[in-house]
Order: sequence, then C-alpha cells, then structure tokens
Amino acid sequence: MEITWLGHSGIKLQGSKIVYIDPFLTENPVASTTLDEITEADVVVVTHYHGDHLGDSFAICKKTAAILVGIHEIAVEAEAEDITAEGMNIGGTVEAKGVKIHMVQALHSAEKGDPAGVVIEMDGKTIYHAGDTGLTYDMKLIGEFFKPDLSFIPIGDRYTMGIPSAAKAVEFIQTNKVIPIHYNTFPIVSADPEEFKKRVADLAEVIILKPGESYTL
Repeated sequence: MEITWLGHSGIKLQGSKIVYIDPFLTENPVASTTLDEITEADVVVVTHYHGDHLGDSFAICKKTAAILVGIHEIAVEAEAEDITAEGMNIGGTVEAKGVKIHMVQALHSAEKGDPAGVVIEMDGKTIYHAGDTGLTYDMKLIGEFFKPDLSFIPIGDRYTMGIPSAAKAVEFIQTNKVIPIHYNTFPIVSADPEEFKKRVADLAEVIILKPGESYTL
C-alpha cells in the first residue's frame, strides 16, 4: 500500500483501492496536489465537519463516483447533492468497495455531527487516522482492539494535541509506525516533527513526510 501525505490531515491510500481521507486541497497553502489533478478515487473518508477536513471531499466524489464515508450528518448532506454516501457513527463499521472503515472517538468539535477518528482495513493492513483530537485514554482501546500497523497523529497543538500529548497517544495506541499530521499548514499550528520523533523513538517508527511524499507499507 502506498501512503501519500497531501498536507495538513489529507491522506491518499493507494492499494487495491484508492482511498482519500480528509482531502483539504483548495485553499490549503501546503497542498501537494489540486482537485483538478485527481481523476480516480474509490472511497473518500471524512473525519468531521470542519472546512480543513471536509475540504474537497464532495467535489472528488462527484468527479470520480467515489463513495463518501462519514458521520451520519455529513452523509445526509452528501446524498442531498446526489453523492453515494455511507453514513455511520462512533463505534460503527461500514464496508465500501471492499474497504472496511471503523469509526472511533475523537475529542474535538464539529459544525455538524460529531468529530471522529477512523480505523481503515485494506489489503491486510490496518490504518488509524486520529482526525482532530485531544489525548484520550480511549486510545488504549484502539491499540488493544485494532492493533494498527500505522497511525496518523496530529501534532500541531492549539486545535489538536501538541507534541507531548501526541507522544503519549503513541504510547497508548501501541502502533508500529506513526506519521505526524495537522502541523505547519498555518503559523498557528506550527510544530517540529523532529521533536516528536525524538519523544517517541523508543515506542514506534516515526515517518516524517513532506506534503506530496509517499511511504510504502
């Protein structure tokens, strides 16, 4: 599976299917691609209803006929725009085009519905995307129950965990590998990923990507 960081919290997973998570591209100053450059997608997953996560999700689905997966309220809005959507809620699981998505808790806010994290199973790999969240003891359950191969963890502080909390989250999740996200998009979420790497070096392999760079899992 090829994993590409699109900048901010945006992720592209490419394996037997193409999955986008939180594709905030338009108006993202560090985005590695544009909406016009996206021509294929199978599933688009949205963690919560904020502009920097919902982003270009609806537009990608309209271009590619991808299925949108998100909290119930997002799915209802998508369906009103003739997008095929799978609505769900915390604790639930859906399968879209052979990709299994579990919705887990996130501590944050949202304009509609609740914020969430997601655990995605595809091609024998388990990926955890924390979305926007503060540190929560429930992350221990994510590690115990799902045993993620790789996790995307926000480190930008102010609106999410900062580096100290994110490092503790890695300890709770017991993930094998971690990619920091949601930092250095705007000055208000500035963070040093190398500092994060130093803090968790004994807990997990930290993969630091620049927007547009990929990692093969």
